[in-house]
Amino acid sequence: MTFLKIDNLDIEYQTRKETINASKNVSFNLERGEIIGIVGESGSGKSTVANAIINLIDKPGKITNGSILLDEIELCNNEEVIRTIRGKKIGFIFQDPQTSLNPLFTIKDQLIETIQTHTDLNYNKAFEKSMKLLTEVGIENPEKRINDYPHQFSGGMRQRVVIALAISCEPDLLIADEPTTALDVSIQFKILKLLKKLTLDRKLGVLIITHDMGVIAEITDKVIVMRYGKIVEHGETYKVLSQPVSIECKSLVMSVPPTNKKIDRFKFLSPDGNQIIDTSLKLTNNIIKNWEIREKSKKKLLDFLNITKIFDENKILSSKNDEDKIKALENVSFNIFEGESFGLVGESGSGKSTIAKIISGLINPTKGEIYFENLSLLDPRNKLKIKKFKGQIQMIFQDPYSSLNPRFKIKEIISEPIKFFRKNIDNYFLDQNVNDLIDIVGISRKSLERFPHEFSGGQRQRISIARALATKPRLLICDEPTSALDVTIQAQVLNLLKDLQEQLNLTIFFISHDLPVIRQMCNRIAVLKKGRICEINQTESIFNNPKNLYTKELLRMMPKIETII
Repeated sequence: MTFLKIDNLDIEYQTRKETINASKNVSFNLERGEIIGIVGESGSGKSTVANAIINLIDKPGKITNGSILLDEIELCNNEEVIRTIRGKKIGFIFQDPQTSLNPLFTIKDQLIETIQTHTDLNYNKAFEKSMKLLTEVGIENPEKRINDYPHQFSGGMRQRVVIALAISCEPDLLIADEPTTALDVSIQFKILKLLKKLTLDRKLGVLIITHDMGVIAEITDKVIVMRYGKIVEHGETYKVLSQPVSIECKSLVMSVPPTNKKIDRFKFLSPDGNQIIDTSLKLTNNIIKNWEIREKSKKKLLDFLNITKIFDENKILSSKNDEDKIKALENVSFNIFEGESFGLVGESGSGKSTIAKIISGLINPTKGEIYFENLSLLDPRNKLKIKKFKGQIQMIFQDPYSSLNPRFKIKEIISEPIKFFRKNIDNYFLDQNVNDLIDIVGISRKSLERFPHEFSGGQRQRISIARALATKPRLLICDEPTSALDVTIQAQVLNLLKDLQEQLNLTIFFISHDLPVIRQMCNRIAVLKKGRICEINQTESIFNNPKNLYTKELLRMMPKIETII
């Protein structure tokens, strides 16, 4: 008897202007003890199919045809049945952990409530199980962290809590929508290992939705490739990835950052799949002239010296004991040279984003010194000088949607930093600057009158890049800029950043937990663990001849698509 059977599933969204087919004739089977992966570009219908299984299709969306059988029980448009098995028989790991957790309740409250809702365990037993689950998903000091609120966890930590919630009632079917997007390589390795173990030990059926082809190669038995709501390829993982038939699957495989070598840029197929097309950025002479490109040099641009950051150090109600203070960074030092790409990798909570915030001036270090072109950024006597060139350090954030003001049109979003740093600019030159920037990132000028919600994730990230470039920065801080993007869009954005660096002589500080991406983007890499630098070296030296044990362990745990294709 087939465990999960989806047959000819059609899902439509009826709008005033048109009917959008989010899913069309989708059919596949999932057996107990089997892991199936669904991949495809943003908008291909991956998450829609998963949401349909537990009847979470937002209106005006609806299932118009087809069947979803779980152990011969019909789930299609059957809210009464789904309500009884959602959370108990079916566990769901959502992509965004922040929206999956209630900010008003501690992790303990949320875990115990979930366990007691679906099981007969008393409070003490539910608490014991909660502690065991937090340990199982890799959260350190669970006896302390269980009393924390979601905002006190890093993104990766929150995702681990969500996974603990999903498996807390020991479901038969686990649906994981981008479960490792926010996780570093070591925790991703543990989570994938945990999913494999659960699948084998409990004969669990797992449906995993991801844009990470390394994860697909590492964990799945079969893979489904979707495009515009339809399945374009379906089969055993090894066969589909090693011998792709559809143009969509070939494009996905070509867009995967290789783990065993460094490439100049990612390649893309023409729409007919017959040839490789040139997607390189070619700036016009007018843009180059307006940008006032500086001459290339290899001089030191940034000195990050002996930085220590302790959080809650001045909290009035906190204990005076050092144990109650969080030391995010300890004596961290590195430098960045003009024109290079410097990478920073490490586990979730290791202090990567803290370093980015300190450099950009969003937070101050507890002690240490930062020099930008030999000017101290922390000396109060330099306040006026720092203010003048503050725009020379700009940041691209992980989530482009939350970093763009939803009430502003794209033109206003890109104009804002220009007007802030150039008070006397007239409307003609302002419009010319905005047009140049939107041309640079490859988006139509007509899009300037639209709002952020009208764009895809990849387009929003391009807009974020345009805004960051608006002040003509010398140092561009990229904090996980592609982790929320599917693999083909990620490849496009990485190509764009490479072209911008080459043609505008940008210096890039690239932060990521994705080791293959770091390899393709960076000249040098620093490896960070628990607020300390383990190793700094040239990229190829790190990957081919790592010195530190922690670095070796990270590289060992990295999902490798090359092993299967």
